[in-house]
Amino acid sequence: MPKLTFYNLPVDKKQTLVASAKKEFSRAPLSEASISNIIKSAGISRGSFYQYFEDKEDVFFYLLNEQTKQRKSDFILSLSKNNGDLFDSMILLFTSVLKNEEDSNFLKNSFLNMTHKIENSFAGMISDSDRTENFKRLNALINKDNLNVENDKELYHLLQIVIAVTFRSIVEKFSRDLSFEEALSNYQMEIHLLKKGLCRNEY
Repeated sequence: MPKLTFYNLPVDKKQTLVASAKKEFSRAPLSEASISNIIKSAGISRGSFYQYFEDKEDVFFYLLNEQTKQRKSDFILSLSKNNGDLFDSMILLFTSVLKNEEDSNFLKNSFLNMTHKIENSFAGMISDSDRTENFKRLNALINKDNLNVENDKELYHLLQIVIAVTFRSIVEKFSRDLSFEEALSNYQMEIHLLKKGLCRNEY
């Protein structure tokens, strides 16, 4: 986590540092990114950087967690607007991730160099445990009338299946350099297949 001194920075300095870090992690994956490039772009000393963050992994996961919070907020809003339809909301989430040009290279480097810790951070945007407040909130929003689930535990595992398919589709988009249209078409087909297998009644 960032240190308290980072949160106490003036807004403009904080934004400059965040933008510099995102620029570097868009250029290279975490393992190859350079603190030197971040501090040069931000116009700060190395000592100042370590007053704000423990290391480059600390700032990377700060950026990633901020992305996760935004996607989680978008997903919850989508569920609310789509009468709790899990599958339509996932398609909208998938679309928003791939259409976000500003963060495209950052996300590409993150997905193509996925570690367990990175995967857990992304997965947390939907559900990290069937006992957390996040899951309880999603559970209340998701329309389960057409879902072939008997209890909360089954819903949790259904979400894990959908998340796994979504991850794979995003990785495929980046690794195969698919167009947005092709990636979306493939994902929609997979979601349709899941719906046929996971729903009591056809949508």
